[in-house]
Amino acid sequence: MATLLITGADLAGGGAQDLLVEDGRIVEVGTIRSAKGADVLDADGLVALPGLVDLHTHLREPGREDAETIASGSAAAAVGGYTAILAMANTDPVTDTAEAAERILDLGRAAGLVDVVPVGAVTKGLAGEELAELGLMHRSRAGVTVFSDDGHCVADSRVMRRALEYVRAFGGVVSQHAQDPHLAGPHACAHEGELSGRLGLPGWPGIAEESIVARDVMLARHTGSRVHVAHVSTAGTVEVIRWAKAQGIAVTAEVTPHHLVLTTDLLTGYDPTYKVNPPLRPQEDVDALRAALADGTIDAVATDHAPHARHDKEHAFVDAAFGMLGLETALSVVSDVMVGSGLLDWAGVARVMSQAPARIAGLTSHGQALAEGSPAHLTLVDPTATVTVDRSASLSLSRNNPWHGRTLQGAVHATVFGGRVTAQKGAIA
Repeated sequence: MATLLITGADLAGGGAQDLLVEDGRIVEVGTIRSAKGADVLDADGLVALPGLVDLHTHLREPGREDAETIASGSAAAAVGGYTAILAMANTDPVTDTAEAAERILDLGRAAGLVDVVPVGAVTKGLAGEELAELGLMHRSRAGVTVFSDDGHCVADSRVMRRALEYVRAFGGVVSQHAQDPHLAGPHACAHEGELSGRLGLPGWPGIAEESIVARDVMLARHTGSRVHVAHVSTAGTVEVIRWAKAQGIAVTAEVTPHHLVLTTDLLTGYDPTYKVNPPLRPQEDVDALRAALADGTIDAVATDHAPHARHDKEHAFVDAAFGMLGLETALSVVSDVMVGSGLLDWAGVARVMSQAPARIAGLTSHGQALAEGSPAHLTLVDPTATVTVDRSASLSLSRNNPWHGRTLQGAVHATVFGGRVTAQKGAIA
């Protein structure tokens, strides 16, 4: 493997250093005058972060390769600064067996741009009734540690309790899509309030999320197990998580870039690009999510990258598929709204986009400090660059990009995965 010398990088905002990479690891940090035969990457003016880790990615393969494949999703992740992504289980067939999980792992390794980590389903077929092969998936080559029925809530309390008890034995975690189906059914698609009533869109009240989160943190306390809350969207959920953490309950949480910025007001044009689950919320919820990410109540940013083919999105709002793209734009959104406002510094970005996600997922080779001996997974960011998002330039196979036409401050300059430059300036290297 080639030797790589990265010069003048600001290590997570802590000062400029050079990094020498050999055989996939950082072997020297400091002022390095020369490295014979090394490829040189000039990082003057760039911020170096541990490679980004996404806890929540939909890659659609197998079953919907018209929307995304593991290869195309890996490419989108690499240009977005990611070195590891967790592939959700709601594929066709569902990732609810050891064989299915190993197939995802192998396809990710064949793509070779990021570590693709399979997430196992909690229940067979995501039906919410019978536990999937949790132990077999964990003991497989895929080593599955995170389990989720994302897209569906594990609404049955007894099933959720059993899942938490089962994964406790091997340190696993259940990631919950918190949506009480009796309070927000399958057709619910807009934040319940005056606007949803005026637009005639089925309401998705915040209590449908908050009540499930409240139940799950109590189940986590009862079982002594770990629960993770996917795509937190309301101020009420933040309150529940803050209380649970103060009690010492093993709960972690993520927020998406779109829930940190976009609000329910965007639905007035009935543009299905903005249909997402959970739905966009009012500004007061957005403000609470930003504050919770800054103070650590919410642990991580996760994209919920959800590609869809045009024929699944181009419908009347109520009939369109849920979901937005996110992998290629997440860093720029966080830079723009969180760093630009002073709510996070670059060390904080490293915490919420790399270190905490890696810790939650049990990825010991990711999220490490950029120090001698660490795996050479890193992201170089240009904090002064501006990027105007163009959905037609996406490496994803889909185009449901809510950021199209927006100008954001801060951009990924290059991604290094295992000592190899995988992406640079928006293109695969």
